[in-house]
Amino acid sequence: MSEKTVAIVGAGPVGLAAAAHVLERGMSPIVLEAGPEAGYAIRQWQHVQLFSPWEYNVDKAAARMLAPTGWNSPDPQAYPTGGELLEGYIKPLATRTSLCEMIRTSSRVSAISRVGFDKAKTKGREQAPFEIRYKNGKGPEVLRADAVIDTSGTWFFPNPAGPNGLPAIGESERGDRIAYGMPDVRGAGRSKYAGKTVAVLGAGHSAVGTLIDLVHLANEVPGTRPVWLLRGADPAKAFGGGRNDKLAARGELGSAFAALVASGKIKVETEFGVTHLSDSEGRLNIAVGSCCGGRSVVVDELIVSTGFRPDFSFLSELRLRLDPAIDAPVALAPLIDPNEHSCGTVRPHGARELVHDEADFYMAGMKSYGRAPTFLMMTGYEQVRSIAADLAGDKEAAARVELVLPETGVCTRGGLEAASEAGCCGGPPKEASSACCAADESAKKAGAAGCGCS
Repeated sequence: MSEKTVAIVGAGPVGLAAAAHVLERGMSPIVLEAGPEAGYAIRQWQHVQLFSPWEYNVDKAAARMLAPTGWNSPDPQAYPTGGELLEGYIKPLATRTSLCEMIRTSSRVSAISRVGFDKAKTKGREQAPFEIRYKNGKGPEVLRADAVIDTSGTWFFPNPAGPNGLPAIGESERGDRIAYGMPDVRGAGRSKYAGKTVAVLGAGHSAVGTLIDLVHLANEVPGTRPVWLLRGADPAKAFGGGRNDKLAARGELGSAFAALVASGKIKVETEFGVTHLSDSEGRLNIAVGSCCGGRSVVVDELIVSTGFRPDFSFLSELRLRLDPAIDAPVALAPLIDPNEHSCGTVRPHGARELVHDEADFYMAGMKSYGRAPTFLMMTGYEQVRSIAADLAGDKEAAARVELVLPETGVCTRGGLEAASEAGCCGGPPKEASSACCAADESAKKAGAAGCGCS
């Protein structure tokens, strides 16, 4: 019996980890990457520092592949930027190990099906190989494989500004003044944002990090004015778990952000569900409700940091089993549903939670989380370890949990926020003081008056 060929879509950290685990299991991986290099999506946010230190960002099978190459393992307690992750890990893994012969860059997958089977045909389906069609500079190509692991991520499919999942009226016509995700406002995008009034829409880590960078830019370039557009009513929900978060960098980010908001360096517009975008004397008018009435702000630039969504367009002939609300595999969805909780961790899981009705097809990594925002890289590594074991027939290893996740300090369940220790925002203050909580303590140290968590 010939070894299994496993097609892996995407050469990001999780895709390369999948290839390493597949190879260790005696199977043959082929990695198809749409960009011109492995980790191309990371290149778009290379200026961002990760919340997790190196010890959580290197896959074990990948590290075993790198060891014979003379690779110097980074300090496990240091926090890399996206660029450092690329240069110190992704690039060596993709170019200095045997994976270099298995990665096809500039190869964008356009469709996946079963040879001789459309979506409706059943009998004998599981025995048919997959047909993967992709495009590169030479034209259309076809690859056949026994299994497929889709780790293509979500980065290039950001959510729109509108609060109902649709673009705001006028959004598509004003792309020259709108950026998505987390642009490098102090680096590559400095000339675009310096000295300008910049609105940031969103309440997640991308929005928080961008607003903090804009405050730093304002300190360097007078006239830079950050405006935070928040769909919800309570800014404190974005402050996170403070010192209760075992990912310390994530907790510190929330505490620092709370202090900046309390100090008035960031203008806050709550309950601001953007519905209309229009021109206003060479600037951008962002409105809630009717374009001719209701609340509005006028800015120079808008950054939409409202999360991402998966692209299923090339999977239309496969039998997917997805949760209708968050687009994640049905067994995984209850663990990550943001309607129920916003915990930064999820119970470790693997092949069992990621199965679809299409045998030997899996989604892993960020894409497996659908529209849920709580994915951690180490979770993806555990996913593909389990998937590779399952494809190799080692059901015991596939079911085994080999990951312990760090915990966040604050979770939201059923709309009620509860800290793991006393205190309202980020837990209690670190030192004995008049502060009511960690966020208030940070605000008071920054010179703000009043409660810093309000």
